[in-house]
Parts: sequence; C-alpha cells; structure tokens
Amino acid sequence: MTAIRDAILSGDRSAETYAGLAVPESYRAVTVHKDEVGMFEGRASRDKDPRESLHLDEVPLPELAPGEALVAVMASSINYNTVWTSIFEPVPTFGFLERYGRTSDAGKRHDLPYHVVGSDLSGIVLRTGPGVHIWAPGTEVVAHCLSVELEHHDGHNDTMLDPEQRIWGFETNFGGLAQLAIVKANQLMPKAEHLTWEEAASPGLVNSTAYRQLISRNGAGMKLGDRVLVWGASGGLGSYATQMALAGGATPICVVSSPEKAEICRKMGAELVIDRNAEGYRFWKDEQTQDPKEWKRLGAKIRELTNGHDPDIVFEHPGRETFGASVYVTRKGGTIVTCASTSGYMHEFDNRYLWMNLKSIVGSHFANYREAWEANSLIRRGLIHPTLSKTYTMDEVGQAALDVHRNAHQGKVGVLTLAPEQGLGVSRPEMRAELQSEIDRFRDV
Repeated sequence: MTAIRDAILSGDRSAETYAGLAVPESYRAVTVHKDEVGMFEGRASRDKDPRESLHLDEVPLPELAPGEALVAVMASSINYNTVWTSIFEPVPTFGFLERYGRTSDAGKRHDLPYHVVGSDLSGIVLRTGPGVHIWAPGTEVVAHCLSVELEHHDGHNDTMLDPEQRIWGFETNFGGLAQLAIVKANQLMPKAEHLTWEEAASPGLVNSTAYRQLISRNGAGMKLGDRVLVWGASGGLGSYATQMALAGGATPICVVSSPEKAEICRKMGAELVIDRNAEGYRFWKDEQTQDPKEWKRLGAKIRELTNGHDPDIVFEHPGRETFGASVYVTRKGGTIVTCASTSGYMHEFDNRYLWMNLKSIVGSHFANYREAWEANSLIRRGLIHPTLSKTYTMDEVGQAALDVHRNAHQGKVGVLTLAPEQGLGVSRPEMRAELQSEIDRFRDV
C-alpha cells in the first residue's frame, strides 16, 4: 500500500506506472461482522452506537470480475446508509450479501462473514477487469453507488428499475470506507480537479440523490421559478437540494433546526428560512396522533415568507415525522418527492389534502448513471459545491458515524483512507482559488 500511496502522491498518472505496481493481497477496511448482528437487541435506535459495531480490519483482496475496476481509495465519506448498516437497521445488510451471493460466481465473493461498508470514494484506478476499455489505470475518479447487472430488460430505460439494482457498499460488499474498493466500471466518473480528495469524495451519493429527486424528470422535474420546500436544508442531502434550487432559478424555502443551520442556508444564498425549533412546531401530539393545527401553522408561515404562495415541490426525506405536514402544505397540483425516511418509514397523511387537491407523491431512490454523471458534472464545473464540514481518519469512523446518527454534524462528514492528510489532490488551483469561499462554506461548522 505504501508504494501505491507514494505513486499517487507523486502526481504521476501514467497507466504504465500503475500497471507496474504490485497489488497487495489484503487491505485495511471498515467492516461490520455477521456474528454481531444481535449486539444491540433491546436498545432503542437512538441508543445504538456505531463505535461498537464498526471495525477496522485487514481483509483479503478478491479477484476482479469482468466489467469491474479496482480503485485505490484516497478518501470516502459517511452516509446514512452506513449508519443503518452499523446499527443493523432496518435489517442487517448480510441478508443483501447472501442474496447477491446466490446470483453468480462473481456474486459469491460478496457473501462473507464481514461487510466492507461505504458508498462514496475518490481515488485512482489501479486495475480493470476483462471488458473494461474506457477507464485506464492512473485515472483520477470518483464513484457513484449504483451497482447494477443490466441483464434484465427493465433496467434499460432507467437502471434504477433494474431488479438487480443494488447500492454499492450497502447492498454489496467491498465498499469505499477502505484503502481499496471494487466497483463496476459504470460507477466511475471523473474527479473534480479543483477539489481535494476528501472534498471530491463527499458529494457522490447525496448529490446524485438530490439531482434525481429534485431536477430529473424521474423525480420532481423542478423548473425555473418553482418554490421548493427543503427539509433539513443544511444537511447532507438538503444542502445539495438547496444549492440546486438556487442554481436552477427556483426559490428554496429552507427548514432547519437551529440558528446556526439557518445561517448556513443564508450563506448558500437562500433568503427564506424557517427554524422549526424556534417556531416550536410539533407535528405529533403523541406516537399515534398527528396535529393538523401544526400543519396549518407551518403552511401559514410558508405563505408569510412567499407572499401568499404554497410550495410547488416539497423535498421530503425525514419521513414519518414530517410527511403529513408536507402533504398538507404542498400547493394544489404540486409534488411531494420522497426518499430515505430517516425519522421512520411508516408515513401517515390525510389523503383528502392529496386526492382533492390533485397533488402527487413521487418516490425517488439514488440515481441512474446518466443522472449521477450530470450531478457530478455540476460539481466539476463549480456550479454546485461540496458541503464537507469535518474529516476523520479511518480509525475514527465509528465516531464519524455516531455524529451522523445523532445529527451532530453539518453537511457531509469525510474520511481519509489512503490520503495521509487533508488538502491533497488539487490539480486546478486557479479554479479552486476562484471558488474557495463556496468550497469552505461548511468547514468546521
């Protein structure tokens, strides 16, 4: 691994150099263990601690299958799916790996007593399997997290509809929180040259998810002038939705939970911000009963900010806690677009406000390759910026995941893997200098 790291840090990107490097038989990786899936039994979700379940192990390197690439990972990041994996909710991910293992000889490699987690990376291509000809060793890349077999006809209009669509590092093994990672070649995209390794690794999953959910015709299809209510607007997903709304000529209405988060939204350029804690919204009277008066109070606040208008689009991801309010406040004929459900999957809403007002609920899940590529292009062109607030080492991944689990972070949380320190990997310093303030908006917040 030292020789690989030294080659990357030297700046040499020739295919011959990387083809000549020896690939180690094992590598360091962040894992969960199959024999520990019951370790949190009896604890509430909020009390389950990723520091107890995430391990830093030395694991063997599997053989590459056709159509795959081996990437030396310089940096990765924490997404909520790593939190779910670490607390074994809603189900242990080993069930995904077992099912994948039954599909083929290549799939069998994934069915192991440990799971290498992580769904983001930035790094360098080291090797490619048979059939790969676009991506050469030495290429700087990031990876999106859609792993798809593309044998089934349903995947060829929109790969997210393929019955063998999986999220890499969550529903597959050999993820990005490691020194090495195995991805399909059609997960690879060019790294943004003006960003560091840790900055470039951080947008992948959330940026692509927000793009499909908000911009794509497969999601809400946002247009110029739309008013977009964004829940958690300073968070890992919402911060990208806020940026896209602003860049696309829409008006974001940012819902946050503190004055500090409100200030971050204003720094991004948003003018309409609601601090839900300061306003004291309580959408549930108890575990079983929602409070429609609170929906109406939120709707009145939105109309106060927008000069009498309801949102054209509600960007939903908290789920159970907020979904009833989201359906209520959306304008007649508007769209609630939903993913994730971090506060609970069992949504409840008053269907009168949906059916009688001709509103639409659209489910959205990650992004297909084209959508991920377009989202990555926005990053590379400096139209959308990473929202990296803090970066950890691999030894600190448990704490990083705990921060995300407890919502004690802003934007995205990065992890250095092979990179020895922060700030490396920039090859277009002149572009970076022009965008420095935007890149640093979330730093140390």
